Amino acid sequence: MEATVAERGQITLPKAVRDALGLVKGTQLKVELDGGRIILRKNLDDAISRARGKFKLDGFASVDEALRAVRGRAPGDPVDR
Repeated sequence: MEATVAERGQITLPKAVRDALGLVKGTQLKVELDGGRIILRKNLDDAISRARGKFKLDGFASVDEALRAVRGRAPGDPVDR
């Protein structure tokens, strides 16, 4: 895959890369230099902080209980982590 640097230094990441990493408008990336390479890393702290508080448990006592219900497991079954 290739990306071309535009006049103002901007690049467009290929759609396959954006989709694979879940990159959407506003996603922050960390930029690192490694010799002659540029490394872009998804800022996980940013993704977590944006998601925090956006989901409700709707009647579940805990996240584990909600996960068991979604995965079709009975109370007391272990929750995969």
